[in-house]
Amino acid sequence: MYRKTINGLSDVELASGAADFRLLDRAVVDCLNAMPENSRFLRGLVAWSGFRQIGIPYVAAPRFAGTTKYSLFKMLTLASDGITSFSTKPLRWSMYFGFFTAAAIVPYSLLAIYQHLFTNLTVPGWSSLIVAVSFLGGVQLMSLGILGEYVGRIYTEVKQRPLYTVQERYGFAADSTEQDNASLELRRAG
Repeated sequence: MYRKTINGLSDVELASGAADFRLLDRAVVDCLNAMPENSRFLRGLVAWSGFRQIGIPYVAAPRFAGTTKYSLFKMLTLASDGITSFSTKPLRWSMYFGFFTAAAIVPYSLLAIYQHLFTNLTVPGWSSLIVAVSFLGGVQLMSLGILGEYVGRIYTEVKQRPLYTVQERYGFAADSTEQDNASLELRRAG
């Protein structure tokens, strides 16, 4: 369920059943080491780097001793790190939800005005209070979503991920010390 959620929220496609235990080529390790991020979601970063991957299916042996030290809280924190590292869509959704809330209150406002003027079905003050609170709440949520869009773009820039990664280099010396820095500009990673 988590994999489907993160694949739907981000531009990175996580493989089904992928774990953090993996064998990495030196080019992939150099690419990962070139990223200055502190909070790293390894599964996502490896997929984001754009290098070819091959999964090797296996059946894990059951734990023979002890219990896991990875609590539910730690698993939820890892899931949150994965989603926030590769997606700003939840921020955008809050803006859409705020717009929807502010727009949806308009028909209710018209109904409340009609009931107040032409019927005796209203409680004094109730309709105006609900309309005001709902509309202003929707406007605030929409405003937070817009601010979230800007913060999400700042967050993306601050991570300083390279725009491109290089899978192979031809015609360059293999022992070049600048290769790890210059090798991140040929192929679009995502």
